[in-house]
Amino acid sequence: MNAESPWTLDAADCWDLLRSASVGRLAVIVDGAPEIFPVNFTVEHSALVIRTGDGTKIDAVRGHPRAAFEIDGVEDETAFSVVVKGDAKEINAPDELRDTVSLDVSPLQAGTKNHFVRILAEEVTGRSFPVTDPATWRSALSDASRAPHE
Repeated sequence: MNAESPWTLDAADCWDLLRSASVGRLAVIVDGAPEIFPVNFTVEHSALVIRTGDGTKIDAVRGHPRAAFEIDGVEDETAFSVVVKGDAKEINAPDELRDTVSLDVSPLQAGTKNHFVRILAEEVTGRSFPVTDPATWRSALSDASRAPHE
């Protein structure tokens, strides 16, 4: 990864990581509060596309289009996190739907998933950092939860 600094990923690296993943978390507003859903997705130019069924996610996108999306993971002892922020919009135009149906965005869960949502990326940020050896964080409290109860 070409990080601008040890902590910040440039936009190209963020998009490369997004293209290498298939599952992320969609954050939307539901009943006035933030909710986060695991979803599968694909990258389409400078946007993300998810496929979902009737229910909470599509209702949230229709009511409050501002959304955030995150992926994270570990590669070769380096952890990363990428966040995309933008407006989410249901894809309804017939010509757009034809193009979208051909994208590889098959839901992981069974059921009817007949809604496609595009998140137009307005802000893409990411960071990476070396994974720290867990022994670094050991302290007297490390084994406290494992102590037998009397």
